[in-house]
Amino acid sequence: MTSSAILIPARYGSTRFPGKPLVALNNIPMIRRVFERCRKTGLDTYVLTDDNRIADKFEPHQVIIDKDDYDNGTERCAGAVAMRTLDDYDQFVNVQGDMPDVTSELIEKCIASLSQYEVSTVYTTMPSKMQNDPNSVKMVRAGDQALWFGRGMTGYGEWHLGVYGYRKQALQAYPHLLVEAEERIEKLEQLRWLKNGWQIGCKSVYFNGVEINTPEDVETWQQKNLQ
Repeated sequence: MTSSAILIPARYGSTRFPGKPLVALNNIPMIRRVFERCRKTGLDTYVLTDDNRIADKFEPHQVIIDKDDYDNGTERCAGAVAMRTLDDYDQFVNVQGDMPDVTSELIEKCIASLSQYEVSTVYTTMPSKMQNDPNSVKMVRAGDQALWFGRGMTGYGEWHLGVYGYRKQALQAYPHLLVEAEERIEKLEQLRWLKNGWQIGCKSVYFNGVEINTPEDVETWQQKNLQ
């Protein structure tokens, strides 16, 4: 039987928004909100971090601390798998630590795609006001397969959400794949899969939440979630 776990990579030293995982959303650290949302699936959930300030928000068994410097969250997930602390699992879902509104549907659909693909993700309809926002990642697809991701594309494409599924062997292969210019320019880790010939499955989901990329997004989230 296939066993799945959720991994939440959370780096304190974000270039665009330092300390972002610990920003308070209605008095609760964002990373804690993401964690509790993920646990609603019933799957084992782990926070992957390099910083004790983040780790201190959780019980020791809920955190994997790795002080290595990784370029992105997928590399941090691969690093955790390489530490052999997650050997009981066959596949993983990477939920970005800036997804306080993540739902079980997003996670479950990523897992469902892994029956056909070694890597998966989810998308939803792109609101028109976000089309010109480089913080909103656009995705082009053909059916249930993602063809490309970009920040600068405007006027077309789906809204790509920060949730990924991986079979274990795919995650183990990731650090050894060639890093191409497109990944560096767009700062999108999923392009490494596509540029190295891997296919990414994708499924449509309903999402009416906020991804926290900037301090302005925090204000937007607070307005939508007034107590």
